[in-house]
Amino acid sequence: MVEHPWRRLRAMPHVRLVWRRLPGVLGLTDGRSVVVLHPDQSQAQRRCTLAHELAHIELGHVGGCTPAQEREVRALVARRLVPDDALLAAWRWTRHPRELADELGVDVATVLDRLAGLDEAGRARLRAVDDGVA
Repeated sequence: MVEHPWRRLRAMPHVRLVWRRLPGVLGLTDGRSVVVLHPDQSQAQRRCTLAHELAHIELGHVGGCTPAQEREVRALVARRLVPDDALLAAWRWTRHPRELADELGVDVATVLDRLAGLDEAGRARLRAVDDGVA
């Protein structure tokens, strides 16, 4: 099932969304109750950034996070926003990260995170498409 971060936000009434221009940053959170998003993002970027910041809240990352926690969030968001079946369907017609991102409604970074986080079974499914088996 595809993740809808805006629905997730609505299900978290304690979290307040703030729109603010953030030089060099697309979003941030206090880890508890506030998500700040830069308004000058595409819809796909907003979707990914919101999902990312909400994941930090869900995982309890308060007061910043370690590089390992950041990797955990990126992998979680990529799995949520790009389900296996959607990735496989898009992979059937393109391998280009920008085209994959457009088809999947995410940003390029999320596509790259999803591809990097595939387990062996996921990589085998993509190889089967490449080989014309699937």
